[in-house]
Amino acid sequence: MPGGEYGELGGSLPAIASLNASYSTLSLPSPYLLVPPAERKAISDVRRTFCLFVTFDLLFISLLWIIELNISSTIWDSLENEVIRYNFRSSFFDIFLLAFFRFLCLQVGYAAFRLKHWWVIAITTLVTSVFLVVKVITSNLLSQNAFGYVLPITSFVVAWLETWFLDFKVLTQEADDERAYLAAVNAACERAPMIYPRAISDGQFYSPPESVAGSEEDLDEEGLGRRAVTAQEKEYVSQGREAMSVVEQILAQEENWKFEKNNDMGDSVYTLEIPFHGKTFILKAFMQCAAELVYQEVILQPEKMVLWNRTITACQVLQRVDDNTLVSYDVSAGAAGGVVSARDFVNVRRVERKRDCYLSAGMATDHNAKPPSGRYVRGENGPGGFVVLKSSSNPSICTFIWVLNTDLKGRLPRYLIHQSLAATMFEFMNHLRQRIADLRPSLRSHHLS
Repeated sequence: MPGGEYGELGGSLPAIASLNASYSTLSLPSPYLLVPPAERKAISDVRRTFCLFVTFDLLFISLLWIIELNISSTIWDSLENEVIRYNFRSSFFDIFLLAFFRFLCLQVGYAAFRLKHWWVIAITTLVTSVFLVVKVITSNLLSQNAFGYVLPITSFVVAWLETWFLDFKVLTQEADDERAYLAAVNAACERAPMIYPRAISDGQFYSPPESVAGSEEDLDEEGLGRRAVTAQEKEYVSQGREAMSVVEQILAQEENWKFEKNNDMGDSVYTLEIPFHGKTFILKAFMQCAAELVYQEVILQPEKMVLWNRTITACQVLQRVDDNTLVSYDVSAGAAGGVVSARDFVNVRRVERKRDCYLSAGMATDHNAKPPSGRYVRGENGPGGFVVLKSSSNPSICTFIWVLNTDLKGRLPRYLIHQSLAATMFEFMNHLRQRIADLRPSLRSHHLS
């Protein structure tokens, strides 16, 4: 930027390659967005609750039957009478078997195969209802003890509760989530982004976090540098592109962001509910500096971030996959006064530069160099990243956006996690502004010399 305060900084930026086939004026959703939500997560939260209730059904009926066995005589004598000498008119053993039948069918159908139809539970409820009605009419259970009433009624009520929960909660909510997700994606694809215009991409670029233009690792004259070769490297590249597409879709829905809080500096934190990813936090801040400076400090030099960003204690590049993609290992500092302990993360990152913005998007991945260890709880990041937007009217200011979707794991209250994340984002901005303030004297003196 000639004549600007940071004019010399432009010389350190990577060369722009001529590859514009990947991202042009039209950016289509990645395959990640088009995959049905149910296929991106092993089992939804509401379905998992249903499976737990089915397990409770079996355990509760078993407990009632064991108590019944101990009423009139020893448990072994009662087992012999009800199991070995089974009698349909007087034994409770078949009610236990009925509960086991429901448990087996429902867990196989809705946990193992994740069926989205009601026919399995319709069969189990029908069999349970018919069997219990016939047993109550033809047997003499009601004349034995209180369990002659308790066990059949409990089994009947629980079976119908399972039917109601699956039909009105599990299947309905999963269908609504999928429709909402597809509607959001379609709406984002149909309208132009609210934050930045879709300009023709300047192409793909690459610069190692600590290298500058003119180094040996720059792109060659054709704009083609390091490429993914192995199947694992290609998987990293695919994950990076998926994260980038999700971040772009989130940016395109700025009108749907929900305001949460702001600070004295004018920084604001928003949230956006994404089906099957949960709550995504979005920090938006205005910076009194050139976009290239923020890009240099936050995106190009992740390993140096520990020098000024106290919200992380370690950042290591594990592998440079290709000219846009790398795998990093990060350790976050504790938060909420030590209530939230340090977490470590392994992320794949993809970096891109367009005419009006810089983007870095990533998500959780695995790498052999950093398997989970007992020292830290391994967190898992959903699609997120950093965006630095240039100002079209003033090159000395920019907009910084941080999209954060993370699962800190562990047994932490959700409200505490949400509070700590917002506070961490504000703290990060304080450190970033201080870093920019510290760099300005050296940049100014370098420019004058």
